[in-house]
Amino acid sequence: MDTSKRFDKGNGGCPKIQCEANIDVLCQSCASGVVTAAHRVELRATEPCLFGKGGTCCRNCNMGPCQIIEGVDQMIGICGADASTVAARNFARIVAGGASAHIDHGRGLVMAFLATAKGETPYTIKDEDKLRETALRLGIVPNGKDKNDLAIEVGTLLINEFGQQSGRLLFAGRAPKPRQELWARLGVMPRGIDREVVELMHRTHMGVDQDYRNILFQAARCSMADGWGASMIATELSDIMFGRPAPIRTKVNIGVLKEDEVNVTVHGHEPVLAEALAMAANDPEIIAEAKKVGARGINLAGVCCTGNEILMRRGLPIAGSFIQQEVVLATGAVEVMVVDVQCIMQGVSPAANRYHTELITTSERAKMAGATHIQFEEHRALDVAREILRRAIERYPRRGEHYIPIYQADVVAGFSHETINYILGGRFRASYRPLNDNIANGRIRGVAAIVGCDNYRVFDEIHVELAKELIANDVLVVVTGCAATGVGRAGLLNPTALTMAGPGLREVLEAVGCPPVLHMGSCVDNSRILVALTEMAKIGGLGSDISDLPAIGCAPQWMSEKAVAIGQYFVTSGAAVVFGPNFPTSGSRVVTDYCMKDMQNLYGATWDVAQTPNEFANKMIDKINEKRRALGLDKKKERVLFDMAMRRELGSPGAALHDVGCHGPG
Repeated sequence: MDTSKRFDKGNGGCPKIQCEANIDVLCQSCASGVVTAAHRVELRATEPCLFGKGGTCCRNCNMGPCQIIEGVDQMIGICGADASTVAARNFARIVAGGASAHIDHGRGLVMAFLATAKGETPYTIKDEDKLRETALRLGIVPNGKDKNDLAIEVGTLLINEFGQQSGRLLFAGRAPKPRQELWARLGVMPRGIDREVVELMHRTHMGVDQDYRNILFQAARCSMADGWGASMIATELSDIMFGRPAPIRTKVNIGVLKEDEVNVTVHGHEPVLAEALAMAANDPEIIAEAKKVGARGINLAGVCCTGNEILMRRGLPIAGSFIQQEVVLATGAVEVMVVDVQCIMQGVSPAANRYHTELITTSERAKMAGATHIQFEEHRALDVAREILRRAIERYPRRGEHYIPIYQADVVAGFSHETINYILGGRFRASYRPLNDNIANGRIRGVAAIVGCDNYRVFDEIHVELAKELIANDVLVVVTGCAATGVGRAGLLNPTALTMAGPGLREVLEAVGCPPVLHMGSCVDNSRILVALTEMAKIGGLGSDISDLPAIGCAPQWMSEKAVAIGQYFVTSGAAVVFGPNFPTSGSRVVTDYCMKDMQNLYGATWDVAQTPNEFANKMIDKINEKRRALGLDKKKERVLFDMAMRRELGSPGAALHDVGCHGPG
């Protein structure tokens, strides 16, 4: 692979790449020779394998791999497996893989939570109110109990759900009653968190479950063990330990790196590590050591979903999303990149090794050649964090040729379920009633979630154009994960973006001072959206179940198995999901029709697929309008159709951040 070529803005040979900041950095001489995912996409001679992309390549035994073509007798598996069986198995294994990532994350959070309650870590139980609310929700009477004793009781109850073999998951009891009854009737109520993953992997082993419908039922149950199990547990306990997010101002994009400070980027998904680094970065002793080498202090910036975690709670900036991780290193201005688990490209290791940058892995689950490993352990969290920061300080004087771009955008983030509740009703009348009422009266058409990854295979930032079209059509948008970082770079997580919203949405949000796109956290925090949808259903006026609501989700640039698990638990919960630019069962029309048609009859929601922002917007708004008609709210409201001239006129809403009126509780 030729690594000598760098991006050149003017020579026409520049690989297609999202974000002006990426292009700016990779055009600089300091980035010469750095190979990023964008280069690797262009240098690949072929498109992805059509059999693999469509879900019809079977590797589940050593008689294969077998490439299957639906409807062709000669192109079935050696064992006789047809396209529907193979595509369902592969889809199910994607769900199992994605759910496993969130489940292991959730287990780690509970163990850290229990250690904290026992006084074995430097963390504390910050949100005692939420601890007591959670205890009550779990059937524990909190009256008069010491907060740490109560936390041990809560944590013990939740950790037991991972190994539970029968019954149902406690947080599934938060769902609307009609939804719980549907799950029980269909047999998709999760019994135990780990059990559902293991059973799904067993069913998809060669020679076990060979009915695509039965396989996909277990995939649905497995996804629920993620969304209503481990992910919800992780989010709730993170809030109790580190504090509920509330609206906070900060910045995103590579320009948040600082010339005169020690730049440490933390990349991955574990808030426990990020919190320790944030605590240590404010240690006067560490700051003094940084000043001794000529730096003003420590600049801690996030990458990927760890960035969303520390942004939501501490207001620390995000340097980059998934697609920017190697580009952040190509600035030559990062002293240390700390990584834990999930979405970390192996390409960060050779990229870091071209500079003075040290790449540090911190989880025994995720080591990498060329990196230094420092095992992170909760009971010595601050000691590990200080060691990492001291290594970064030692490297600061070695910083050579580098380039920090000007690109950064002001954002307001931190919209947890509780904060939205508070914003809409205040401390004493917190309620989703104003949201439901404004959907019913037509000021707000509905709610859309844009979630998931960004992806170098998708050359346009669909997230951004789609969000603009949705808010222009009076659809309130919530975002999580790397989608949130992308729309943040475009200025949409900013109250100034209300100028781009439709008149009804603008009128409502101007009253509370919120941006038209609400940042709700990392990919594990999609459980916050489940809770918000449940609350909307319980308030009334928009039906009695999630499937009745004028609400829909999408993942326009999905990359990770986790995105499929998330999408499936939303569909199983009654919220339709549009994926793009492709769907992992397309090689089997039978299975794809089941996902995109038959699931509607089962769950009241279905999958769909789209490719362009306009196609996504059409499908999502049509689905919202269908729900409005079913509720008798079908006042005529034409869709605003965007042409290229209108998109150019919209541009960026500007960098200035207006005063924000949406302050969270406390």
